[in-house]
Amino acid sequence: MPTFVTFPAMLVFPLLMAYAASSDLLTMRISNRLVLLLIGFFFAIALLAGLPFELMGMHIVAALLVLAVSFAFFAFGWIGGGDAKLIAATSLWFGFDGMLYYLLYASLLGGALTLSLLAVRRWPLPLQLKQVVWIDRLHDSKTGVPYGIALAAAGLLVYPTSLIFQRLVA
Repeated sequence: MPTFVTFPAMLVFPLLMAYAASSDLLTMRISNRLVLLLIGFFFAIALLAGLPFELMGMHIVAALLVLAVSFAFFAFGWIGGGDAKLIAATSLWFGFDGMLYYLLYASLLGGALTLSLLAVRRWPLPLQLKQVVWIDRLHDSKTGVPYGIALAAAGLLVYPTSLIFQRLVA
């Protein structure tokens, strides 16, 4: 049963994911501050949830592995730098146990988002929507895809099955 302290702790990750998605949608940026908050809160909440230090270490290894691969993807121009950092910081919360599910969901949701956006961009944007800066930017075919939306949605799908969440609700 969640307590006065654990209930707010359970909400931190979903709130940060919502912020990541909305920030990427509205600005096409994922801030370093957000990534640092994800990392910092992971350690605070993992300690609160009673994760053993050895397991926290394995979560760090998983996140570093994802960071190495995602920065290779960034170097090839396949994803943005903010996306690479967000993928790694989110993987820190899941460790090896949830990482595969997270990456699979992110890939599927990101593919669906990309295909949907490409389809919508084929049609002209109504004048009323063209005046809304973030919608006009999103509709521009020269603009990338706000993949942070898919990354955040995947994180929200996996979070309830994560060890850290399970320990907080126990």
